[in-house]
Amino acid sequence: MTQKSHIRQLAHELGPTFHVKEAAKSLNITPNDASKTLSRWTKQGWVKRVCRGLYTIVPLDAASPDQPLENIWLLVPEIFSPGYIGGWSAAEHWDFTEQVFQHICVLSEKRTPTNKHEYLGVSFFIVHIPKEMNFGTEVVWIGSKKVLISDPHKTILDMLYRVKLGGGIQHTIDCFKAYAKSREFDALRLVSYAKRIGNGVIFKRLGFICENILGSKHDLTRICMAEITKGASYIDPSHKKGRLVRRWQLIVPSTLQF
Repeated sequence: MTQKSHIRQLAHELGPTFHVKEAAKSLNITPNDASKTLSRWTKQGWVKRVCRGLYTIVPLDAASPDQPLENIWLLVPEIFSPGYIGGWSAAEHWDFTEQVFQHICVLSEKRTPTNKHEYLGVSFFIVHIPKEMNFGTEVVWIGSKKVLISDPHKTILDMLYRVKLGGGIQHTIDCFKAYAKSREFDALRLVSYAKRIGNGVIFKRLGFICENILGSKHDLTRICMAEITKGASYIDPSHKKGRLVRRWQLIVPSTLQF
């Protein structure tokens, strides 16, 4: 077989991304020989090294050899598994926001030395989560590869649990507005997920926001009120100044808009 035939074989059997061991098995050579072969093909511009041990094929019609992947989300399960796309990136996917963010937001059980990573010229914002938080996801199929993304309900709760995942509390509020108006809205699912996460501050933030958007008599508002814990919390830890809303035991900045 020719070199091009081997590359086409990898693309057919392994898809757009693959590891050295997978290439070795496909080409029926040793991992060491596969590593050398991929290194040579990288220099020739046929493949692109994403990170240690992970490669992607550069299509002939690629807009740029630096970004050979049509959908960069394919890197998430390859590099950050077990984990999923969430936060503002999931909010964009579910049409809860039109705001464009520079980074792809990923929640992962893997611990990384820094929150920000860059692969193929694209930035990723990584937040570590415990295994117990890794639930409430749906599969997005990209070709034959599956990528996990938080479902609409978990997307909202993740942003309420760690406000930075929503790009700040104001953007999180805006996303909740869109969620509440959508056909995805499910108060019982929100409550079930929030109880599973087991952090009282979620009910404080969710209840306060729900009361201001859906009203104090809404079932979700009343359920949240029954679940809040003692002690004051910040609605957004990045905003320390504000008034204490005793009803929800939340310190809230005066700049919030509903």
